[in-house]
Amino acid sequence: MLARSPYYTPEHEAFRAQLRRFVEKEIAPYADAWDEAGEFPRALYRKAAAVGLLQLNFPEAYGGIAADRFYAIIASQELARAGAGGVAASLMSHTIGAPPIARLGSERLKDRVLRPVLAGEKISALAITEPGGGSDVANLKTTAKRVHDAGGDHYIVRGEKTFITSGLRADFYTVAVRTGGPGMGGISLLLIERDTPGFSRTPLKKMGWWASDTASLHFDDCRVPAENLIGEENAGFRGIMLNFNDERLGLAASAIGFARTAYEEALDYAKLRETFGQPLIRHQVIRHKLVDMAQRLAASQAMLERIAWALDQGESPIAELCMLKNQATQTLAFCASEAVQILGGAGYMRGCKSERIYREVKVNAIGGGTEEIMKDLASRQMGW
Repeated sequence: MLARSPYYTPEHEAFRAQLRRFVEKEIAPYADAWDEAGEFPRALYRKAAAVGLLQLNFPEAYGGIAADRFYAIIASQELARAGAGGVAASLMSHTIGAPPIARLGSERLKDRVLRPVLAGEKISALAITEPGGGSDVANLKTTAKRVHDAGGDHYIVRGEKTFITSGLRADFYTVAVRTGGPGMGGISLLLIERDTPGFSRTPLKKMGWWASDTASLHFDDCRVPAENLIGEENAGFRGIMLNFNDERLGLAASAIGFARTAYEEALDYAKLRETFGQPLIRHQVIRHKLVDMAQRLAASQAMLERIAWALDQGESPIAELCMLKNQATQTLAFCASEAVQILGGAGYMRGCKSERIYREVKVNAIGGGTEEIMKDLASRQMGW
């Protein structure tokens, strides 16, 4: 056996053990029921905060915990052990909704938003994607016009967002809006709260991630206080881009974690299931499938850890991150498919981790930038 990766300290491993106990007790036993119900209890956020999961890599001044990216990798991959992508997606939606506030927001916004979110009392979401465009962020259409009237200094927001994780239940929405001219130079970020008049939400039904509430958001002349501007006006594109490195690293870590969960479920089944008078794993074709899965997992994990280390050193390996995301989601697609094949009929039944993971392959390959966008961005970063 290879030695454990040198990137993890005893403190990392203690956190891993604590989080594994949390997932085994608070998520795994309920994953099937929550998936069928299409939601999970809000109380889970407070429980996650109690074990230090929600606070990772947020400012300590607002209740966060200083952490390197290997803690984030552990968090993503331990959550994946429950095989419940929808739970992980909504439980951790603050990791894409709150960072722009932590990096660019005023002290007042940080205090008002970060404290309750990191304590598990409130839910944060990010709203960028629109019905007419996903990865084409620079051309978003939702507008925010600043007005000064008897009601004070406000933005009037009009438009629509879609495919928003935690879209129904979030309390705080970090919303990309157009405050200026065309292109990336006219984009700002606004904090919009759930009870804002004129703000409504429509639930969406999905192939996977059933336990994660996903919604379209509708802004019908919403009056948003100007103090809810995150950073400078017309400088929001930078805030969005700052999010992408860690979002894509997290997506990759999660995809590899789910791929490993499918692999382990298939391996355990192959050891127990008997066909033609012997365990399934004694058939060469099954052993070869498992080796192929293990090979892709090892390569993807090594790539993930090397890039996380580079990011922690202050590097910005954009091309490598794009390729990592594709490597991870392709590994997930392969492992999920082979796991269901090894499990046979059992893998096609609801209540099986691999069945649920198989349904959730595509959302990983689309979210945070599609495979095609990742390839194009990587090639441009390489100067092609």
